[in-house]
Amino acid sequence: METDGTYEARGTETDGAYEARGTRGDAPERAGNRRPPSPPSPPPVPAQAPAPAQGPSPAQAPAPPGGPAASSSAPAPEGVPAPETASAPPGVPPRPSAPPPRPSGPPTGGSEQPSRAGSAVVAWLDAPRPRAGLGIWRFRYVEPPRREPARLAPITVAGLLIPLAVGLILWSAWRRGTVPYLWIPLQTLTPAEWWHSGTTSPRDWRGAEAHVVYSGVVFLLIAYAVARLGSWGKVVHHYLDRFGPGTRAALTAAGALAALVFVWPSAFGVGWDPLPIAQPVLSLVVLVGDGYTVLTSPFLVYPLYAVITAAVVWPFARVGGWLPLFKRWRSRSPRPAGAAAPEPPASQWPELRAAGEPRAAEVLTAEVRAGRMNDVDVARVRRAWTLARGDARRRAAFVDTVVAQGAEAALHPSGGRDLSRRAAEHDLLLGQVRLGRYAPAERTPHAYQGAGAALDAGLLGTSLLAVGPSGAGKTRTLTAPLVESLTLQALTGACAVVAVGAAGAPLGPDDAYDVVIRLGDPASRHDLDLYAGATDPDEAAALLAEGLVGDVEGVETRRAATALAQLIGPYREAYGAFPGVPALRELLEGRPETLQGLLGRLPADAAPGMRRELESRIRQAGTAADVGPALADRLASLDRPVFAEFFGGGSGVRPFSLRSVGTHPLRVRVALPEGGHEETGRLLARLLLAQFQAVARADTGRRHFVCLVLDDAAGALTPGTVRGLARLRPQNAGVVLALRTLAEVPEALHGQLLAAVGCRMAYSGVTTWDGRAFAEAWGTERVETTEVAHHTVFADQPMTRALHAVRKMITGKAVTTDAVTVREVERERWSASELAHEVPAGHAVLSLTDVRGGSTPPLLVDLRG
Repeated sequence: METDGTYEARGTETDGAYEARGTRGDAPERAGNRRPPSPPSPPPVPAQAPAPAQGPSPAQAPAPPGGPAASSSAPAPEGVPAPETASAPPGVPPRPSAPPPRPSGPPTGGSEQPSRAGSAVVAWLDAPRPRAGLGIWRFRYVEPPRREPARLAPITVAGLLIPLAVGLILWSAWRRGTVPYLWIPLQTLTPAEWWHSGTTSPRDWRGAEAHVVYSGVVFLLIAYAVARLGSWGKVVHHYLDRFGPGTRAALTAAGALAALVFVWPSAFGVGWDPLPIAQPVLSLVVLVGDGYTVLTSPFLVYPLYAVITAAVVWPFARVGGWLPLFKRWRSRSPRPAGAAAPEPPASQWPELRAAGEPRAAEVLTAEVRAGRMNDVDVARVRRAWTLARGDARRRAAFVDTVVAQGAEAALHPSGGRDLSRRAAEHDLLLGQVRLGRYAPAERTPHAYQGAGAALDAGLLGTSLLAVGPSGAGKTRTLTAPLVESLTLQALTGACAVVAVGAAGAPLGPDDAYDVVIRLGDPASRHDLDLYAGATDPDEAAALLAEGLVGDVEGVETRRAATALAQLIGPYREAYGAFPGVPALRELLEGRPETLQGLLGRLPADAAPGMRRELESRIRQAGTAADVGPALADRLASLDRPVFAEFFGGGSGVRPFSLRSVGTHPLRVRVALPEGGHEETGRLLARLLLAQFQAVARADTGRRHFVCLVLDDAAGALTPGTVRGLARLRPQNAGVVLALRTLAEVPEALHGQLLAAVGCRMAYSGVTTWDGRAFAEAWGTERVETTEVAHHTVFADQPMTRALHAVRKMITGKAVTTDAVTVREVERERWSASELAHEVPAGHAVLSLTDVRGGSTPPLLVDLRG
């Protein structure tokens, strides 16, 4: 489809109808705009879950050939493309000339056997995605178990055995009756008629049974003291933590069985005396029941035996984790009849079934199982359903489109269903891209230990700043994966992306974009509008002034915008369009004949306001306060022969307007000139950033996320654009900025820049000056510190001094005492020195903030692999 090459934006978002116009009329059709017959198939992934933070990329399979899809007579819902009309709006890539191919046969529902590709997509779609902290890769995430440090210090073998020996001696002395005064509590708590006068010799059976109960209490107290003083619980946990849940449960079960042998020896055919555990309980029941007749009732005795047995087994069950193991086993076992049915898997589209649309759910389920849907198709259709379900008309149109087109419903205007290749891990259901793994470190919270590090639109909506020296891997580990994720999400209609970088920056192949602008390259099929499609001269002048002199100290952007508006407004009144680069440069140079010639073309009665503006500009030209020469000098870098066919200078071509990304999910790549045009590249980066901020603020009702990625933001940040970064958060937009050092930004803007962005990333190798700025932005935290002071002991007695001298001769150390001080202090989360010297190669320190206000502390991230 060839048209005049216009790329403009509609004033409002259409009802999901993404029609398109072409590119340059003299250029062949772009590869990115041709409708592929089917998406490519990456290698299939196994259904077996990998490590907790790893996630496979879902496999795809080519769609089978078929006839053209029948168009639905119902209106298209938002997010579902409508049939192409004769008058297509500008601003989006060309729509394929033919409808997508349909499946070769009708879907068969759940009876169809899933293909290998379909099984991979089903496994990806049904994988668990539990809720987790900000920036955690949620695909099959499992929180690491909490475990105590595996150490026993200062527990020793003597510390275990000495309390046991003392306990045995005490119990032996108790059994022989040689421990004095221990019978006083028994005498005090029991009636005097149970004992002979002045003694604890029993008069009858009551006194005898009270002796048994009291002996059981003393035994339990001795056993508890021995276990407590010997730290037996810590020792048992230390050794059992080395085993898995099954082995741990088996070992504790063996210990419980051994304990029961000592409690109920007669039940196991053993002849030794039982431990005083069961008999004191029975004696207490006899005393309470006032006779032995209570033990003749089986309804009391057998439950009592069960309670005693449970009390003996309970400590072993708790240490062995029997209850969690039983719950896990029960969750894997088949559910009994009449139990509540489990929640259906996501691959069966339960949200559609719950909404009363089983026909669409069956079609999509069959498409997934047959391998005709990939992850992009699934995310795209789910988004279309989310946008359409609230409106009855759109909902009916969505169902009709899904039934007619299956996996190819709600296609992106380019017809693309995937990228030609992927280099990063993506989860399009959550919109996450995985960057690396949080390094296990002292400062890393428990939930982040070893978890995958990921970014999504909710985090990018607060903007991200990454600082690292050349070679640190900012493009490879950050901007390239982010751009790849955003281009995939654009195919689902969820976002629009503008990737700006040097011509050689590895930001993906050209066929991953809808619009590729290579400024200064004669082979480029697209141009750039310097005015971003603005129709108001004041708005156009403000954007252009920010790009031209926003970084020049001593030149007010407001005055520069006024001077530009005084020229481009009258020029458009005279010629019907804003001036090109050569014409604007001549006007800014302020030659009298040029300005008078423009004034002569203005009608005297039709444009009095414009005449007044231009006359004011003529009076200011050549004065000391004139900013025209400074603007003309900056504009001269664009008025070069290499850019003669760009910025509206090409014949019959209207440049691409960045305003289009505000209304359509476009994928745009802008390649800045290199070589001897570095300053021109910085100027264009400033201009694009200013234009993007204006576009994001203008489209308040936009439903898709828009993101600008500057692979090299050196020279792009000005006081105006830094102030504009904080305003993007409520506009569903964000900016990703990569810098080699903060010195590429004016020093006065360092604090404002770090405060304006929500996500900050410091790569390995940053300077201490950059580290100081990050340390101040991250602030401090309260930590508990322990200080140990060693003081030498000076003895007064001669014998003590002699012993100390002998000890010093043997050990070589003086006798000292330790003074331990524990206090809370304020400490920097990451100091400038730590950021500069202690971040390993291939790592970065990352802090995150989402659009809802949640945040994370700065965490160390391993970006390798």
